[in-house]
Amino acid sequence: MSGDNVTVASNVLGTIGTVLWCIQLIPQIWYNWRRKTTDGFPAIMMLLWATFSIPLQIQPQMFGFFSLVNWGQILYYNQSVFYLLFETLVLWLTLQRSSALVVFCCLGGVEALLILTLRIPYERGVTWPDLVVGIVAAILLVAGMLPPYFELWKRDGRVIGINWLFLSTDTFGGLFSLFALAAQGKFDILAGILYIIVVVLESGIYASHIIWRIRYRELRREAKMTGKSIDDLLSLQQSHTTVRDLESGVLDDSGETLPQEPTEHRPQPTLNVEREKTNEKC
Repeated sequence: MSGDNVTVASNVLGTIGTVLWCIQLIPQIWYNWRRKTTDGFPAIMMLLWATFSIPLQIQPQMFGFFSLVNWGQILYYNQSVFYLLFETLVLWLTLQRSSALVVFCCLGGVEALLILTLRIPYERGVTWPDLVVGIVAAILLVAGMLPPYFELWKRDGRVIGINWLFLSTDTFGGLFSLFALAAQGKFDILAGILYIIVVVLESGIYASHIIWRIRYRELRREAKMTGKSIDDLLSLQQSHTTVRDLESGVLDDSGETLPQEPTEHRPQPTLNVEREKTNEKC
């Protein structure tokens, strides 16, 4: 972005977007710590975002640091496969649950390497390596928005583990950054596409949860009346469904689906046969 293209409105909007994208992960960190679980919050999302932060020019350190903190919380609280994998790789360390620290150091080394290697061609007027790194970063950021949809699919569209303040702050950060691009003299197509994709994907998360609340409004009303949690009622509903399937023979005792025998269909008499029978009676 050249200085001639930057307007006052673009500068203000861009600053707001940058600030929001610096602090958007803080509510999620607090949310994870308060709940002592990160169920429903994908680890791969934070790892991809931390990797994405390497090539950024504005707020890479804060964004990458907070992403790794969230990722470390997921490893710590959920004891996921990623935790076991990275604990094996860093077994020689004396500190437990230090996978996030190791990755943080590795990403810092990669960032320093990129600075040293890309500075030389950039000073000579060769800018395509920077463009390639920016494109890879954009792909990683968008890819990080896809794992939450897998979590939504597992829970029938319900959002679990994602803090709404974090998500809304991230969405507004993308919107203000997009408005800043529109307010400047020349529109950055690559950055604009990135911001639009982020806003659209996050809007899908909002819509999914709203649809879930509409579909399960009766169950939510029952939970409010009985004083039970919605999770308890969902588990009870699932157990009742399993019992009905067992009684009807759809499932066996181990929960496996039983093969259904094909229903024997007898051929129905055709219209001509009916007419022949009528003629015989006459």
